[in-house]
Amino acid sequence: MPGRVAAVLASFALAGAAFAQAPQKLVFLTNWFAQAEHGGFYQAIAEGLYRKHGLDVTVRMGGPQVNGMQLLLAGQAELFMGYDIQVLLGRQENLPLVTVAASFQKDPAVLIAHPDVKRIEDLKGRPIYISSASNTTFWPWLVARYGFTDDQKRPYSFSVQPFLADKRSATQGYATSEPFLVQKAGVNPTVFLLADLGYPPYAQTVVATESFLAKNGDAVKRFVRATAEGYKSYLANPAPANALIRKANPEMTEDLLAFGVKSIRDYGIVTGGDAAKQGIMTMTDARWKQTFDFMVKAGLLKAGVDYRKAYSLDYVRDVKVLP
Repeated sequence: MPGRVAAVLASFALAGAAFAQAPQKLVFLTNWFAQAEHGGFYQAIAEGLYRKHGLDVTVRMGGPQVNGMQLLLAGQAELFMGYDIQVLLGRQENLPLVTVAASFQKDPAVLIAHPDVKRIEDLKGRPIYISSASNTTFWPWLVARYGFTDDQKRPYSFSVQPFLADKRSATQGYATSEPFLVQKAGVNPTVFLLADLGYPPYAQTVVATESFLAKNGDAVKRFVRATAEGYKSYLANPAPANALIRKANPEMTEDLLAFGVKSIRDYGIVTGGDAAKQGIMTMTDARWKQTFDFMVKAGLLKAGVDYRKAYSLDYVRDVKVLP
């Protein structure tokens, strides 16, 4: 009998240990359909990096009809792929949003011009295809920095065809996609990465709510570290993540994925800036202050907003996954 009791107790102990070690489930909501830009997150799944750090992560795609911030605030996801300007505007409305990491050191937003344009200043006075959302992001920055005017704007329809048809025009885009489409149409465009010209926000940030962080801070730190490892691995060998990306988004092509990875590498979107010395996913107070100052000067944000509440460096400080 004592032996049987000991065996039962041992089985309970083993079950308890297994339960204690069960990976914590997290849902991470992206900002668009699966693509190369999201490769580090998918790589961390494909190579078991989240599991290695005690997490069971589900990546859910966003899209044009998905309001990720609302879903995060409603508890439908634990983490969300956000954007500095969006979070700062949320803090102005007292939304409890906190940015904990930035997968992109540079916003991939670009202006794409025809080959005769050599300097971004040469676009002054020319038609530029701009989306309505850009009126509260980089357009005010372009107006202030280069003297562009609202009468230059043309409605952006998420297509490069109007740009191709008008040889004097320019169009907004993402460094990782629209230049590829323009090249496929037979035009070798001039591409201006706004971040390299001083546009300050991070992009593809990781955002959580204050209440979730208060109870799950350690899990979030592990998520950030695993994602940093995922991006380092993805840029070295993107095949594992690309298989998951194409499964999630069958319309994604291999050649566009390859172009996206090359652009991320060439522009240093993940590994450039402070990440080169501080590690992938890093952020700094100085960069957040630059974005805040730009928004206030552009009239996008009230000067009295406490921008420091929009982010925390606690979750990236010790990651240091160097490129």
